[in-house]
Amino acid sequence: MPTLDDKVDIAPPGPVSNEIRATTYLGVPISMLDAEGAAQAIAARPVAAPFAYVVTPNAAHFTRLVRLKDVRFQRAYDGAWLRLLDGATPRKLARLLFKLDLPHAAGSDVTALLFERHITQADAITVIGGSEELRELLMAKFGLTDVALYNPPMGFIRDVSQVEACVAFVLAHPARYVFFVVGAPQSEYLACMVQERGGAVGTGLCVGSALNFTAGLVKRAPMFYRRYGLEWAHRLMLNPFGHARRVFRDSLPVLGIALQARINPAAFGMGGNDHKDRG
Repeated sequence: MPTLDDKVDIAPPGPVSNEIRATTYLGVPISMLDAEGAAQAIAARPVAAPFAYVVTPNAAHFTRLVRLKDVRFQRAYDGAWLRLLDGATPRKLARLLFKLDLPHAAGSDVTALLFERHITQADAITVIGGSEELRELLMAKFGLTDVALYNPPMGFIRDVSQVEACVAFVLAHPARYVFFVVGAPQSEYLACMVQERGGAVGTGLCVGSALNFTAGLVKRAPMFYRRYGLEWAHRLMLNPFGHARRVFRDSLPVLGIALQARINPAAFGMGGNDHKDRG
């Protein structure tokens, strides 16, 4: 049975030397940071620090890693600096089946905290995905002066030239914060490619629809749903056809994955085999 003593240390690439504890859960070293702690750690990185990126594992991510065995996605996860537990259901399963009290750090919450408390008007921001309306709303709402945005076409991840255009845009627009908002697994693929290419700076954040919520383009679920980990249910009610696939096909398998890990925790790195992850 894994415990909170099964921890690894994660140090971000670049000059920042503080180490952040992590606990392996379902094969993923989860950074032991809540949303506020994660925002503080991200904001503490120097402006010109070598590029490092953050992923936000949820139920669908665990399915892709364990059931679909997506090699590119696994590579992106292996290369991440922080892996912040976004999914409420995986967190509840961790507590129920493994007595693990993992902190919750939803990408939407981390993003909101960064904009509200840490990002200054002078900070450069680069966004891959979104729209010109999103860029204008962010600039107006937070008084930002340097926001560069590139929105690749649908299906871009299958077009080598379009993928290269995304990577090149990040390199051509150095920023303290780089938001990848083209959905999973595309965002994680791109963040990994930017890091492996070399030469980029700042912190990449793979945070799904978080910028839409922060800018006010899309309204988040009421606090009641968020407090009890039912944000997925609210989205399903609003868009049953569009969201059903994500809930029942992409996310539901996490229940079986967690039960499998309960039977054989060592197969998921939860048997006490600690290691050092340097991102």
